[in-house]
Amino acid sequence: MKIRAIVHEVEEGGFWAEVPSIAGCGVEGETVEQAVLKLHEKIEACLTVELAPSQRDMTLRVVEVVL
Repeated sequence: MKIRAIVHEVEEGGFWAEVPSIAGCGVEGETVEQAVLKLHEKIEACLTVELAPSQRDMTLRVVEVVL
């Protein structure tokens, strides 16, 4: 899967990266490489579905969609 991200340079130094198509998916880093590495981890966290035991019932299904 490919996801497009935007990396911004910060005037005070460093970078921040975001995925506009995923709300709240943004990170900061001292270098572009660090920001992209952190963003990879953030994307995984944003796209992971975790269900608490109390949420598990027969009417709820979690499915994988491969793009």
